[in-house]
Amino acid sequence: MELVYTPTRADVLEAIRARRRTTPSGRRMRWLMPLTLGLVTLAIVLKLISPEPDTRGIVLMVWLGLTAAVVPALVPWLGARQMFPMLERQGEFRARVDDEGVRFTSRDSEVVNRWQMLSRYVETPTLFVLLTADKGGVGFAALPKRALAGPGDVDRLRTFLDARLTRI
Repeated sequence: MELVYTPTRADVLEAIRARRRTTPSGRRMRWLMPLTLGLVTLAIVLKLISPEPDTRGIVLMVWLGLTAAVVPALVPWLGARQMFPMLERQGEFRARVDDEGVRFTSRDSEVVNRWQMLSRYVETPTLFVLLTADKGGVGFAALPKRALAGPGDVDRLRTFLDARLTRI
């Protein structure tokens, strides 16, 4: 099966977000940030109701709370912002999916990932994100669904991947 596509910034962002949901550190962020925001909110309330409110402490807590709320959302966006220009310069990509693995070919590169390396995948509304087996999910590759000829090909690729990889 062959996919022909030009990567978009949205593809890269979605792949990074999908990868993040599958790693231990990414999952930790989902409960750590709300916990941090809750503790910061509690600290602000306690400082506000104290007999002598500490204005500098309140400002610091508000700043910490805003940072805890904004930084996790920015991390995938910043990663996509760094990665996309390299992909964009390559123009059109061809991804050939077969029994050996996936071969990505662009203007200046050709990369082959065998199924032993990309052993897991996650499906998003617009992508199949292939992931390495390592705990940190360092390696990943994305196959955009829009690059397939039709809706039947999406099901065909899903079935093909299910036979070779672990779906997350």
